[in-house]
Amino acid sequence: MEKKKEDDSRKVTIDKLKELEKELQEAAEQQAEETAETEEAGEEAAGEVSEETSEEATDEAEAAGEETEEVSEEAADGEDEKEAKPKKKLFGGKEKKKDKLQEQIDELKDKNMRQMAEFENFRKRTEKEKQAMFETGARSVIEKLLPVVDNFERGLGALKEEEKGAFSEGMEMIYKQLMSELEKLEVKPIDAVGKEFDPNLHNAVMHVDDEELGENVVVEELQKGYMYRENVVRHSMVKVAN
Repeated sequence: MEKKKEDDSRKVTIDKLKELEKELQEAAEQQAEETAETEEAGEEAAGEVSEETSEEATDEAEAAGEETEEVSEEAADGEDEKEAKPKKKLFGGKEKKKDKLQEQIDELKDKNMRQMAEFENFRKRTEKEKQAMFETGARSVIEKLLPVVDNFERGLGALKEEEKGAFSEGMEMIYKQLMSELEKLEVKPIDAVGKEFDPNLHNAVMHVDDEELGENVVVEELQKGYMYRENVVRHSMVKVAN
């Protein structure tokens, strides 16, 4: 009996729970419907308000746009004027910078040309000085050799025919070799006998009266003179007829 009572009690409890669940479900559905109706009403009201607001905003935006366009046009004109001026300044600055660079280039070119001209003059001057020093040294050596040549000529001229032999022939060969080398060095004797006296070439140490000879004619050479290239190394010592 007790068990039956417990089963009946459980059955009643389950039935009550089912009824409560059904009521809760119906209440939830009703609340959902009310919420949906409220949302629809709110959306309609919001739509009406947004349309009015958008129309007013559009009108205000158009008016503001017109004013903005006017202001932007004025600002653009002002900016164009401002931009035009700096461009002129910038262009002028570039021109000035270009002119300055060109001046520097011209100055460097002129300086380079002057230095090249100075170097060329220095080179020519140095070459002339070297040549002059060489000729001075060569002339000094030739002047020292000429007395040796004179002694060769005196010794060979003093030999008589019967005294000539192998020794004298050897000396004569050495003398010819010496004169050949001097000739290669552009050293040559000065012509004197029979020529008109020239103070640039001859040194008159004696005068002789001879009606058969012309005036100022060299009649005898006492010491032979020599020239090195175009310069006189030693004047000829001569006797001149009046």
